[in-house]
Amino acid sequence: MKKISYLFILIFGLLNTNTLAQNNFMILKLSYGDVEIELYPDKAPNHVKRFKELSDSGKYDGVVFHRVIDGFMAQTGDVKFGNSNSKDFNLSLAGTGGSDLPNLKAEFSDIAHTRGILSAARSADPNSANSQFFICFESAPHLDRQYSAFGKVVKGMEFIDKIKKGESNSGAVSNPDKIISIRSK
Repeated sequence: MKKISYLFILIFGLLNTNTLAQNNFMILKLSYGDVEIELYPDKAPNHVKRFKELSDSGKYDGVVFHRVIDGFMAQTGDVKFGNSNSKDFNLSLAGTGGSDLPNLKAEFSDIAHTRGILSAARSADPNSANSQFFICFESAPHLDRQYSAFGKVVKGMEFIDKIKKGESNSGAVSNPDKIISIRSK
């Protein structure tokens, strides 16, 4: 009987671990194709929780990539002014807004800002991240331990590469690409 109990616990534990792991993968739908993202709750638990909450509630649906710098990163996530489906959409203000939720405290870690990393965008205040995030096109070591990295593109980076690039100085994008949706896998 003890062996059966141990076997049951082992099987349940493996199934539960697999379920939890699946909850840390997201699908970002772009017009170019689907992008799979792995989240790192062990490194940035509050940023992952916020990202999943906004994603799964549809807050990112229709949000534009308002700042895209070739060879550096694509920034999005302004759910207030950057949502092309909202009455508050204003491309000239995109990048200045966030969600109605409170700002997050920084969760700096040893995750390097390499190609495909998702990291929280913020103002000069390290504790000002809210809803905006960026995806690195290339390595950006100057951002390491300065921004809260919370995930990485594991499939579909070729679709991120196709996102319309902005002006060379500011990265501002006219007629920007947008997020169709982001949901838990």
